[in-house]
Amino acid sequence: MSQPLAYEPRPSVLAPGTVFDWLDEAAALRADAGLTRTLRSRPADDPVLDLAGNDYLGLTRHPVVTRAAADAALRWGGGATGSRLVTGTTALHTELEQELAEFCGAEAALVFSSGYTANLAALTALTDPDTLIVSDAYNHASLIDGCRLSRADVHRAPHSDPAAVAEALAARTQRRALVVTDSVFSVDGDAAPLAALSAAARAHGAALLVDDAHGLGVLGAGGTGALTAAGLAGRPDTVATVTLSKSLGSQGGAVLGPARVIRHLTETARTFIFDTGLAPAAAGAALAALRLLRAEPARAERAREVARTLARRLTAAGLHSCEPDAAVVSVRAPGPEAALAWAADCRRAGLAVGCFRPPSVPDGISRLRLTARGDLTDGQIADAVRIIADLAPAGAVSVDPSATRH
Repeated sequence: MSQPLAYEPRPSVLAPGTVFDWLDEAAALRADAGLTRTLRSRPADDPVLDLAGNDYLGLTRHPVVTRAAADAALRWGGGATGSRLVTGTTALHTELEQELAEFCGAEAALVFSSGYTANLAALTALTDPDTLIVSDAYNHASLIDGCRLSRADVHRAPHSDPAAVAEALAARTQRRALVVTDSVFSVDGDAAPLAALSAAARAHGAALLVDDAHGLGVLGAGGTGALTAAGLAGRPDTVATVTLSKSLGSQGGAVLGPARVIRHLTETARTFIFDTGLAPAAAGAALAALRLLRAEPARAERAREVARTLARRLTAAGLHSCEPDAAVVSVRAPGPEAALAWAADCRRAGLAVGCFRPPSVPDGISRLRLTARGDLTDGQIADAVRIIADLAPAGAVSVDPSATRH
């Protein structure tokens, strides 16, 4: 005779007012760890010097860009009205895709409503359960989420380690493989070894996907991006994703690569098919910013120069600032609470800086994160360094000025 099934006792039914009590407990734990996050509205005429955003080239408020956004809204309306495959594609979207692909040396491009959705699209549409994804340990959250949604086997490779990537690819049993990396990592601003990663991928028949969010407009000749700088643009086994919300001062994202990849995403990527198209104002602004960059290529070098100057002066002041490869500059803090207080003190002194704390930083080290905007004056750079150094908390890491890499 079969034994009766043993059931766990059913939990008591919670009263409607208590079903979310666990959220209060979770919030208390975050507060104890110094990880509380809050929204803060800013006025349009905020006098604070902004080194917290990602406006690398200072184009967000450029009159040519803002006028293009306004004109696009007046002509096309406040929204795209639907999916890109239905009514959401305007002439602006098509022009932007054509010019973006040409600028970056790709066969084709596809514009999305954000860089996040572009990464989700690329990772979910270009993989399947018979795919191995080899993903850098420090990749952005959008790449991590794309890996989770992909249904592929995912291997987390050590940071910027082409040999470890090659080893993972050599041991794979899956039919296909995709190597995934940021071009410039958003925490410390260090650049990935793209040429070596591409060589490892090619040696093992894998494709390469590069998120160039922090490279477009900063790296490469005239800001054409990290793939151009590494000599990888236009390769048949290489795909890039970019955002329009950083160097191009707008909003949205794009995937760039071989035409057949773009066609596949158009027909299969859920974050493209089922998402409302990018608003015309954002498309118009991004297109105007791209044309400005093409006309004024020195903007890219200026952003890199500002980053190097900030890092050099912060290090000379006794702070631990990593040598930047692009336009991101970070400064170590003693811990999450100290970083949060340091950033708040800077804001009160007239300087907005980013504050990166766990779990946003993969190595668990809290930092201030600065955007080296290409439109900063020498006086503004000096003011920023003075404020950060003067307000540094007790225990801020001091280093030998020659040791700028952690």
